[in-house]
Amino acid sequence: MTLILALDFGGTKLAAAMVNVGSREWLRYERRLSPAKADASTDLEIMRSLIYSLLQGTKPAAIGVSFGGPVDASTGTVRLSHHVPGWENIPLKHLLEDEFGVPVGVDNDANVAALGEHRFGAGEGYDSLFYITVSTGVGGGWILNGKPWRGAGGMAGEIGHIVVDPAGPVCLCGKRGCVERLASGPYMAQNAREILENVDASAASRRVPPSRLLCERLRQREAFRREGRQGGEILRGLVGDDLKLLTGQLVSEAAAAGDDLAKEVLHKAAWALGVGIGNVANLMNPQRFVLGGGVTKAGDDFWQVLQRVALEIALPEVDFEIVPAVLGDDAPLWGAVALTSI
Repeated sequence: MTLILALDFGGTKLAAAMVNVGSREWLRYERRLSPAKADASTDLEIMRSLIYSLLQGTKPAAIGVSFGGPVDASTGTVRLSHHVPGWENIPLKHLLEDEFGVPVGVDNDANVAALGEHRFGAGEGYDSLFYITVSTGVGGGWILNGKPWRGAGGMAGEIGHIVVDPAGPVCLCGKRGCVERLASGPYMAQNAREILENVDASAASRRVPPSRLLCERLRQREAFRREGRQGGEILRGLVGDDLKLLTGQLVSEAAAAGDDLAKEVLHKAAWALGVGIGNVANLMNPQRFVLGGGVTKAGDDFWQVLQRVALEIALPEVDFEIVPAVLGDDAPLWGAVALTSI
């Protein structure tokens, strides 16, 4: 029995699983949330705990690792994490090989998830695909001619930082109007929150007393109703009027429930992603785009806008498909399994 150990260092979660070579079912699987103020040392200790819990005295033949951040795949060195401090230039491959005495492969999560979907999921049987994950951020990973393609410096696939609206809001990377700034879950929530806060800020600037704030909101609601629209009250209701609790998932839920303000935010996200995909289709012409991550569960309306915009941007001669990932949150883990055999 040949065992493979798969590890996934995510921005908010850590997961580990064991599988027999050739099997498509986990032998053992464990997942744990990363603490709110975790650093690299914290995450490494949690992962070590998960590993030893899974191994139960056995030894794997190899370890594959998916990491949520830039990685030098040739050396297995983590360059940094955008979400967890302390990961700068950590030789993760070396650390794991020293401790467990087996070969280790390490790559960033988008590349690894692309490999997982190619070997075990929506990309089986396809020579070229571009995997896009849309969740906390927006990233991508390439499979070309059946193999991962990372680019000269390992940075291929960064569709999240394609600029689609040069006059748009500022992204974490410093540019304006990136796909990630418009389509990722946290930024969708921020966009909705800023729109909803406008009436409150306007009232405060005019020194409207709290007793009149409700009237301001009622007037806003009535204005939307006169246009036959739901102007954010469903969103407010989902968070009990505490806008700090808004998430991308709640924006999607409100849009599905008929909140037109939430629909506008969701449609803008789908538009941005569609523009990015259409341009990538023109440039690289992959057979399939495989989309994973929480935002892609946003419903039919999101997918319809995304598909329409992508086809409008792409040349009519460029054929491609846009399909949902089938491995879900386990795509990086299955990719980590595949990583041990390339």
